[in-house]
Amino acid sequence: KALFAHCASLSLNAVVEPWNKRPGALAHADELAATLGFDMVEAGWSPTLDNYLGRVTKARIVQAVREARGEDSAQLIDHMKKDLMAREAARLLEGSNWLPEPLRLDGDDAVGEAAEAVADDVTDETALDSDAAELPAFLADDTGTSSDEPVTDAGEEADHLQAAE
Repeated sequence: KALFAHCASLSLNAVVEPWNKRPGALAHADELAATLGFDMVEAGWSPTLDNYLGRVTKARIVQAVREARGEDSAQLIDHMKKDLMAREAARLLEGSNWLPEPLRLDGDDAVGEAAEAVADDVTDETALDSDAAELPAFLADDTGTSSDEPVTDAGEEADHLQAAE
């Protein structure tokens, strides 16, 4: 088994490099991880200052805290300098089982539940929009006048426009 695992590992490269797009190799690695049921959290990975938080932008740090702990926790750190922000984010993310997107499997997406909740809200809003499509007569009646156009003398309006240019 160990020899087979070693041989398989030599053909597997799941490193995400922005300059080297290899969708086939990454898809193969994702399929293998899903087949094996490999979970990075169970393997012992957690975001720390050294392995993730110190290497990404402040926006990604705030996004990670927002996904794992919510908007209130993200607002607590969004004003900090990066080194302090990363340290505090490591403390906030500890024990949250949060993973960066490249390490997530499709089934254990931490953002998936939030995305489903947003999708439910969107479908509710779509239903409201369809109700709003039936406008009352006074709103649906378009007489050709626009409230965007000021009702003033034409000469005075032209003077204001020339002054603005």
